[in-house]
Amino acid sequence: MNAYQQKWIDVLKAANLKNWQIEPLGDDIRVTMPNITDLKLIRDNLPEVIAAFSLDNDEPQGRLKFIFKNDAELFEYILNPTEEDLSEDDEH
Repeated sequence: MNAYQQKWIDVLKAANLKNWQIEPLGDDIRVTMPNITDLKLIRDNLPEVIAAFSLDNDEPQGRLKFIFKNDAELFEYILNPTEEDLSEDDEH
């Protein structure tokens, strides 16, 4: 686990989000939420929330994928995407 990833895990855990499991998954971060969580609401507000939390992270930035899921749905959000990530988006 790199320092940037660890800092994000620490920040998310410090938010005390009830019943959210936040853990490293390789070089990514998996966030498992209760089934009653509205993932669309999370996805729609995520860019602003990530931007606000970014202000507290002074570690050197790198690519980091967040995987948000509950038992029914899953979505991914990539912070600091690479050229490869961006070209994959063009293919979809």
